[in-house]
Amino acid sequence: MRWLPLLLGLAAGASGYWPLDAQTPVPSCNAHPGFAWLDFWLGSWDVYIQDNQVGSNEIQKILDGCAITEHWTDARGRRGYSLFYFQPVRQTWKQVWVTDQALGRGGLKEKALIARFPDGGVRFQGEIPVAEGGSYLDRTTLTPVTADEVRQVIEVSTDGGATWRVTFDARYRRRR
Repeated sequence: MRWLPLLLGLAAGASGYWPLDAQTPVPSCNAHPGFAWLDFWLGSWDVYIQDNQVGSNEIQKILDGCAITEHWTDARGRRGYSLFYFQPVRQTWKQVWVTDQALGRGGLKEKALIARFPDGGVRFQGEIPVAEGGSYLDRTTLTPVTADEVRQVIEVSTDGGATWRVTFDARYRRRR
């Protein structure tokens, strides 16, 4: 019987679930500055390439500020959703992107924050496997231009990051 607590502890660790002590307070995500790194992007946006509206996007904090959702709709009605979450121990954000075109190239992505810039911008990057074998790099840079405008640039590299090709360069304009 004296092994029961040890076995329960091992089982909890193997499942990834550790019960929290009801007496131990958990700080709010809003108390950690890392959870605010993407706040410049929160809101309702119309997205433009030059003067052509190519879509709209809703960026919201959820779960008391512990995660961010993205709800994208392009001009043809195609949709994509992201979940962004911050890992305080590693001091980084992660993104999972899924579209209604998930079987197409770029329809599913996982990226991690790889850079923060002095202007408040951020860069995420991930590796996208392709059906023919191999993979390519995909990166997204979000740059706050003003309080009501954000630039998003998506680039791909097929040579391990030696060169990059822009696939999307748009301006987010805050919807009034």
